[in-house]
Amino acid sequence: MKKPHLPAPEARKFVPGRRYRGVQGKVVHWVEHSFEEGLLYIHVRFTDKTELFWRIATCMTIEESDLADWTSGDFKQLQVFVRNERDRST
Repeated sequence: MKKPHLPAPEARKFVPGRRYRGVQGKVVHWVEHSFEEGLLYIHVRFTDKTELFWRIATCMTIEESDLADWTSGDFKQLQVFVRNERDRST
């Protein structure tokens, strides 16, 4: 029994992000990452003794906190305690 022929997956289009001036054409000597105190550190060291470095942090936010009545089976919002800043326009 032959396998069905599946179409080739579409090639992903390159979407450029932020470019770092002075990095293009450099030769990478080594790359290192580490985690310290909830932060991710990424070092890219080049053979010309320069380094590109990222310090990446994440945070958790409360989108919304509310008090609701569900006794009828429907959600009835009674009070909102916390609402994220981007939702304040509503």
